[in-house]
Amino acid sequence: MTLDQRNSSKLLWAIIGGLIVIVLVMLSYQWMSQNQSAEVTPEAELLSQPAAPAAKAKAEPAVQLEKVPQQLVSEDILKQPVATNATLAKEEMAKLEDLQAQLDDQAALLNAQHADADELIRLKEEQIQLLEAQLKQQ
Repeated sequence: MTLDQRNSSKLLWAIIGGLIVIVLVMLSYQWMSQNQSAEVTPEAELLSQPAAPAAKAKAEPAVQLEKVPQQLVSEDILKQPVATNATLAKEEMAKLEDLQAQLDDQAALLNAQHADADELIRLKEEQIQLLEAQLKQQ
């Protein structure tokens, strides 16, 4: 057997071994992600059970929202009771703070867009005036 034949055999085994390692890593990742989602599901079910009656109460006002312009945040959030568990209350506060931060960011973006639009309108008006002046000169 020549040196090239032996090296190609070693190369083939190295490629096969590398592929097996990649497949094993992918399978272990999927298995781990399934275990994590199974652990999170019971907590999500516990959190959703107290909220189920509130969801039924919200189903009726949804019909009324079709007639009224769509709001970013419903006023019902102010009337909902605060969670008695300190951890749940902290999570709820964090969610509300995140929501407020998103709303503030949206407001800032909208204000910036309005300012940009006003500036573009002003520049276009100036451009139109300059073009009209050029047409009058010709």
